Amino acid sequence: MEKTIVHIDALIEECKRGNRKAQFELYQKYNQAMYHICLRMLRNECDAEDVLQTAFVDVFTKLDTYLYQSTIGYWIKRIVINNCINFLKKRRLVLDELQEQHIHITSEVNDDDEDSSYTVKAIHEAILQLPDGYRVVLSLYLLEGYDHEEIASILGISEQTSKSQYSRAKQKLRDMISLNTA
Repeated sequence: MEKTIVHIDALIEECKRGNRKAQFELYQKYNQAMYHICLRMLRNECDAEDVLQTAFVDVFTKLDTYLYQSTIGYWIKRIVINNCINFLKKRRLVLDELQEQHIHITSEVNDDDEDSSYTVKAIHEAILQLPDGYRVVLSLYLLEGYDHEEIASILGISEQTSKSQYSRAKQKLRDMISLNTA
């Protein structure tokens, strides 16, 4: 493990110096995982590829600002997610729904009562069909592990709006999957 950390740190330093081989190695190490994040958020392979490339240009441009306070993978993931969000904002697909009035969630749905017979494929397909605002919040929360405070900060919305969008996304997923399995 220690050897891996030393290797990554040395690789980052070489990337900062402009070493193209080191940059390519860093890209190769993270591009697949980051591509899947882009694809989940953008639902389009061409858009995901374009945003991924732009994100990695940003990674190498901003690498001097990386302070080793988090893992390089987490730092790259933040840049990728921010690029996806910016892409969606430019297409005006995400914030229209996120600007809705805040609602007060009075109760959380008990996830233990959920029907666990849903297939992974059915859930994945349903997620891809969610409206962009719901899908982004759901992906950031469930798939990327962000909490609502972090999501609110990333998207420029309130924490309550993040929770509301997440709750609505879960309900819409349930409805969509129920229709498909009925």
